[in-house]
Amino acid sequence: MSEQEAAAAPARKAAAGKAAGGAGTAEAAEAARKAPAKRTTAAKRTTAAKKAPAGEAPAKKTSPAKKTAAGSGKATSAKKATSAKKTAAAKKTAAAKKTAAAKKATAAKKAPPAKAAAAKAAGSKPESQAARAKRAARINSALAEVYYYAHPELDFENPFELLVATVLSAQTTDLRVNQTTPALFAAYPTPEDMAAADPETLEELIRPTGFFRSKAKSLLGLSAALRDDHGGEVPGSVEELVKLPGVGRKTAFVVLGNAFGVPGLTVDTHFGRLVRRWKLTEQTDAVKVEQEIDDLLPESEWTMFSHRTIFHGRRVCHSRKPACGACPIAELCPSYGEGETDPEKAKKLLKYEMGGQPGQRLKPPADYPGRPAPPLPSRAPATGSATAPASAPDADSATGAAR
Repeated sequence: MSEQEAAAAPARKAAAGKAAGGAGTAEAAEAARKAPAKRTTAAKRTTAAKKAPAGEAPAKKTSPAKKTAAGSGKATSAKKATSAKKTAAAKKTAAAKKTAAAKKATAAKKAPPAKAAAAKAAGSKPESQAARAKRAARINSALAEVYYYAHPELDFENPFELLVATVLSAQTTDLRVNQTTPALFAAYPTPEDMAAADPETLEELIRPTGFFRSKAKSLLGLSAALRDDHGGEVPGSVEELVKLPGVGRKTAFVVLGNAFGVPGLTVDTHFGRLVRRWKLTEQTDAVKVEQEIDDLLPESEWTMFSHRTIFHGRRVCHSRKPACGACPIAELCPSYGEGETDPEKAKKLLKYEMGGQPGQRLKPPADYPGRPAPPLPSRAPATGSATAPASAPDADSATGAAR
């Protein structure tokens, strides 16, 4: 190679490089020009894919749809599960309601008619006077069948003895009075005798009945009044009887009804409690109770209704634990269920002849089906300074006596 050709060689290489660079630039420009066309084509394809039916769309574009369908399926399953739970809960609630209704129906069948009637009448208009009188008559009739032997549970031979025994019955049992009066009447058989009695001797004789000082004062006072104002005889009217010391309305009706045959209601603790339990009255005052019950029954039934009611209260329908399960008139009682309803347990609550025990009278009537009460056990003469309270309520306010 000549020197001239060797010198020209670098220049030719530089020219070739520029030519190659120019060619690269041209290719880049051409690629940039074609790029918008590719983007436009991709955009057109996307638009077409959106407009095309789901079945014709490319597989890649249907992936979101599949995800949506899967989500929708899950939501549907969740809804179905919730619905199934609600249905199961509704069925359980319905079954529980049916069971409760069945239990109520069974209880209603077992409950006595009077109890069911009372429940049905709850919230309805008050019972009419005629309806209440009809119920009272039914109760009285049922009691008459059970307690055909009902009688005053105080031993007495004449009006004076009954008057004295009734005064002594305040705050004690008829049994204790009956165990005490034989010795008392042996010592003082007439009003005149008792009016002249030594106070301390009289007190000692009646000590077993409690409140003996207060009671001795009443006996001395009423005996003197009978001797001085009534010729030694017990008067036969309420007005005269209640004027005597220690005698109130209840005592007066006991004497009139059982010694003179004059009809009257004896509203003692048991009587008032039972007529309220039978819903025959809501009154608590003895006089008001007497007036309301008077209006429900014929006058001829007043005395015996008192005896039957008191008998039932002492034997079956106790204050704290009535023997509902052994009650002979349970079907007529609107308060059935307040006490023991199990028959076997209720039988253990019965008292006196109903429970196989002795009665309260030492000398009961001939038709009494039970055993006579035993006499008072012998006791040694009282010693020391034991005393009773200075005063005590009369027989008409004996609200706490367990008689």
